[in-house]
Amino acid sequence: MADEQVSRGERKDSSGELHREEPALANGLTAHQKSAGESLAQRIKRIVLGNLLVILTVSAVITGVIIGLAVRTAELNQTQIIYFGFPGELLVRLLKMIIIPLVVCSLVSGAASIDPRALGKLGGWAMLFFLVTTLISSAIGVIMALIIRPGSSESGQSKIAAQGDDIPEAKEVVDSFLDLIRNIFPSNLVAAAFQSVPSGKDVDGMNILGLIVFAMAFGVALRKLGEEGEILMKFFNSFNEATMVLVSWIMWYAPLGIMFLVAAKIVEMEDVGELFASLGKYIACCMIGHAVHGLLILPLIYFVITRKNPYTFLLGLITALATAFGTSSSSATLPLMMKCVEENNGVSKHISRFILPIGATVNMDGAACFQCVAAVFIAQLNQIPLNFVQIITILVTATASSVGAAGIPAGGVLTLAIILEAVGLPTHDISLILAVDWLVDRTCTVINVEGDAFGAGLLQHFVDRTSEKEGVELSEVRLGEEDVLSKPERSPLMERPLEVEVAGPRPSEKESIM
Repeated sequence: MADEQVSRGERKDSSGELHREEPALANGLTAHQKSAGESLAQRIKRIVLGNLLVILTVSAVITGVIIGLAVRTAELNQTQIIYFGFPGELLVRLLKMIIIPLVVCSLVSGAASIDPRALGKLGGWAMLFFLVTTLISSAIGVIMALIIRPGSSESGQSKIAAQGDDIPEAKEVVDSFLDLIRNIFPSNLVAAAFQSVPSGKDVDGMNILGLIVFAMAFGVALRKLGEEGEILMKFFNSFNEATMVLVSWIMWYAPLGIMFLVAAKIVEMEDVGELFASLGKYIACCMIGHAVHGLLILPLIYFVITRKNPYTFLLGLITALATAFGTSSSSATLPLMMKCVEENNGVSKHISRFILPIGATVNMDGAACFQCVAAVFIAQLNQIPLNFVQIITILVTATASSVGAAGIPAGGVLTLAIILEAVGLPTHDISLILAVDWLVDRTCTVINVEGDAFGAGLLQHFVDRTSEKEGVELSEVRLGEEDVLSKPERSPLMERPLEVEVAGPRPSEKESIM
């Protein structure tokens, strides 16, 4: 009880003496240490070095746009474009290489290290957050489309529509949800690493959803084994930590890869002027909807619940968000997102490595917004008025079907076909959407991963509050009848030296707890 009487910003040392703590900065220095005897040049140098990766990543996106616009004048052929974009392709391959070991090992160790009751609470809160934010994002998409009316002018009917030869075959809504259930229960775990079920049969495309369900169930089973499962738990934790070391190495290659990804995609564009003249209002509608959701709604939800500055949290995600824009893949961004929320935003490993893989699969805020805009856009293009029931159908179908878009090639466009079928709209105009999907999909991915990160931050806040009320950390493991409440908090999957445990959490973790 004595510790409860210590005010915020104070601590007791090993002798019991009370000391006042100054707020710690990202590099571990206090404000007093930072300013004492430090010249302006040294301060600038320290800030630049402390945020070097963020600066490099943002610069890479800007440089990629400039290089892409410059190289377009050279009129490269398809082979030369492939050569030009090779460094970017290499980044995507490196990130995808990490996905399966990261998802499986992090979820097995996470599910094994969390009390089953806490696991249910965390999962319930996470799914509620993902459902509510996706529904809000869908509503924003519909509202933006009704206000801006991107399909009201006939200029949208251009020869760009003739480019879409690979329109996905539409299928019934019931079939879509049956395929979602099939993906949840894969018949072959090895095949699930490179195959999914988008149309009743296995096709190429990683089935992350099935791997997630298996990993969580396997982690719970390991916990039930008690001491007999401890060795395997340590194996998965060690595998997970080694994977994160690889991720930290890949992060330093990311700026170069992102620069060439963005540049190569700009070089590939056919006719920028015609594209934006025909579909400029549609593109603007999607991006404004994403901006409203990502810069206002998600930060507002985070602030209302935690009473913390959401934009400080958002600044810690810049590297991951830039990678999401460059790769256009939530799954490929997952390793960097874990690193960012843990190191920059103080989210514990138990939370981030449990919830982020789930969010990367089922939380599709950006995709839901884009699909609703596209559905209303196509209705306006064909001069088909939408009644209230059809609008509600679009909202509900976009929210529900966005879950099944994960791991499926052209998943966003496929689920758009489901929405159009549900409200009786023609699917042939999906070719217009395909013409700009490469651009809109990037902002979709940024919003998707931002929603995942805010979800992890809110769960950390929920765990901290619950821990204060119950006097026990939800992430602790109790094997058999062993009483661990009197022991310092530690990862049950990897024992560390005592002095490391006594040192307490990093400054960023303290701030998140406080």
